[in-house]
Amino acid sequence: MKVYKFGGTSVGSPENMRSVMEIITADGEPKIVVLSAMSGTTNSLVEISNKLYAGDKQAAKALIDTLKQKYDKVVDELYTTLEFKSKGQEVISEHFSTLYDQVEGTFTEVKEQIILAQGELISTALVTYLLQENGIKTALLPSLDFMRIDEDKQADLPKIKELIKPVLDKAGPQQIYIAQGFICRNAYGDIDNLQRGGSDYTASLLGAAIDSEEVQIWTDIDGMHNNDPRIVDKTTRVDNLLFVEAAELAYFGAKILHPLTVLPAKDANIPVRLKNTMSPSDPGTLISNEKIDSGLKAVAAKDGITAIKIRSYRMLMAYGFLRKVFEIFERYKTSIDMITTSEVSISLTIDNVKNLDHIVDELNTFSEVEIDNNMTIVCVVGDMKSETNFSKQIFDALEGIPVRMISYGGSLHNVSILINTDNKKQTLQKLSDHLFYN
Repeated sequence: MKVYKFGGTSVGSPENMRSVMEIITADGEPKIVVLSAMSGTTNSLVEISNKLYAGDKQAAKALIDTLKQKYDKVVDELYTTLEFKSKGQEVISEHFSTLYDQVEGTFTEVKEQIILAQGELISTALVTYLLQENGIKTALLPSLDFMRIDEDKQADLPKIKELIKPVLDKAGPQQIYIAQGFICRNAYGDIDNLQRGGSDYTASLLGAAIDSEEVQIWTDIDGMHNNDPRIVDKTTRVDNLLFVEAAELAYFGAKILHPLTVLPAKDANIPVRLKNTMSPSDPGTLISNEKIDSGLKAVAAKDGITAIKIRSYRMLMAYGFLRKVFEIFERYKTSIDMITTSEVSISLTIDNVKNLDHIVDELNTFSEVEIDNNMTIVCVVGDMKSETNFSKQIFDALEGIPVRMISYGGSLHNVSILINTDNKKQTLQKLSDHLFYN
């Protein structure tokens, strides 16, 4: 059985929901379908939560009222029979009653998580009824019954595997099973979530839990492209990627895929295919453990990077220096993206500056520290082992671009280059022209 995932845009209107119905029923095969909240809903729920944290209950209620009006209209347009219009309105009434309930009393993080979960709970109920209205055997698999994270906020795959089986058994044989993306329960049994983009992760975890034959991520573009189509003049879909290549691209800025998505599927050796809802017959991008194509595949960029240069003569001929540096970053739960070293200095990058001042204060006790903000990591991904002249191709393309750092060797599938964000567009365009269209 395959697992399909559709994002917020794909279920963002009654028309789009009907298109999803056509896609998931076209082959007549049973499948699990993971859905996000309707586009814009999660942003609205975050805004409602922010108003409640600020103590502005009146504004929060006004936002809930506006959102309910949107959903009342969706229900009216989505169903054709009075029976299912009524069922749809019952769904809206139930979940918006839950939202209004969270306004009362002291607002807490538990209440926030309840609010944020309502988008997926509504969208999946509405689509389930749509399928049933059209005579398709459909069951809702409540993700809160099986999706789990542990005390470290990491997905608990063994627990998910244990819990999904009785949920499927209870649902019985169906053509379509619908599940919520993004939402889960934490180690304490409270409603929680897998963070933004977590619906992709839900699909991958579900695929691994049921040993699916394939996980398909459906979006509004035709797969992973060899560069960012929003920035460069010309891009082309990449037909095949290794999991390690897709993971690098997702982490370093390719928005089509959540960075964590590939991990459960990779470990379970389940292919992931990126498909386009606007062109269902298009083959999309296939991500697997099987090497099909070689050479340089794609370029991605990650903004919001801060570079830290740590210089100390105590580092010369000394051991334990790097450990001392890394312990500081560990203490402040700050991960490092890139690192390069010389005899007396280390340059590294971070994308989370929440504790930067504390980190710098501790580093200053035994070294000189320089900070560069407004930086971007550009990564070139592919099979570097098969490209004997890949370095020449990349550096020829970078001629005239001021480069702050270069990293290669940690992965044989990625060369990372740190530049000033002001040079991002020029860098991506030059790499694209030189590597793929020269």
